[in-house]
Amino acid sequence: MRLLVVVPATPSSAHREAITAARGVGTPVAVTLGDPDLAALAELGVSQAVALDLGGRPQEPTLVADGVLAAVRQVEPDAVVLVSSFAGKAVAARLAVALRSAAIVDVTGLRVEGDRVIASKTVLAGTWQTECTVVERPAILAMKPAAVRAVPAPVDGVEVTRLAVEPSPAAGALRRESRIERPRSGRPALDEARVVVAGGRGTDGDFTLVEELADLLGGAVGATRVATDEGWIDHSAQIGQTGTMISPTLYIGAGISGAVHHTAGMQAAQTVVVINSDPEAPLFEFADFGVVGDLHDVLRQAIDALRAR
Repeated sequence: MRLLVVVPATPSSAHREAITAARGVGTPVAVTLGDPDLAALAELGVSQAVALDLGGRPQEPTLVADGVLAAVRQVEPDAVVLVSSFAGKAVAARLAVALRSAAIVDVTGLRVEGDRVIASKTVLAGTWQTECTVVERPAILAMKPAAVRAVPAPVDGVEVTRLAVEPSPAAGALRRESRIERPRSGRPALDEARVVVAGGRGTDGDFTLVEELADLLGGAVGATRVATDEGWIDHSAQIGQTGTMISPTLYIGAGISGAVHHTAGMQAAQTVVVINSDPEAPLFEFADFGVVGDLHDVLRQAIDALRAR
């Protein structure tokens, strides 16, 4: 079984995970947006790649979909695997329409049954685990970041085919008017992070200890809707139904009561640690480990203990 995996020139952590997931059920073929990082691909077990030449145009989803569609016609894969980001979902939708197939997004795992790829995903705010398949080929599958762990499987080299992309009328008609770059914090992206430390109303607007602990653990900083609405932290940090859906290995919630619109975004976490002065806080229902206490005292002790190691 051949799976075409869409990655940037240098794979991010989420794209490394997507390659690993694809490799677990078949042979991954990378389609890269530009000249590929051959060493990175070889480390992940990719021996074949299609490098798209977008002619220097912006990597907008419409044009990227045109390029991937051309690669699909050349490689004839059983499935196309993307990362389930905003851009990845947009590309997946366009591919599904163009190929008369279907797209499954926010996929958390893949397996093979007969000649079909079976995709796992959570639904209904993370309360149900489902398995889905696409009847038509190729299946379009968008992997949820942090759902699997990237595992190296080195190969000797990567055979690269270059493919010039001719924009469709839709891509050719697109013109970018402006672009705003988000400031880089040096932390992993919230939806890709293995560790997330989140703060809520209990921080009273002071995220200093939340950020310090996240940095010590190499994680991302998250927040509740209340914290972002109050202007204590940027809206990009919001976790939940109207924010970012996360699935880290470790989630630490400090001063968060556990409203449903927040828990819907974090309950796919593998291990949940809750710190709250209110023992009746609903978030404790999700906790693998809970601490009833003042978050400032608890976080400071945790930080001091980590620094002492």
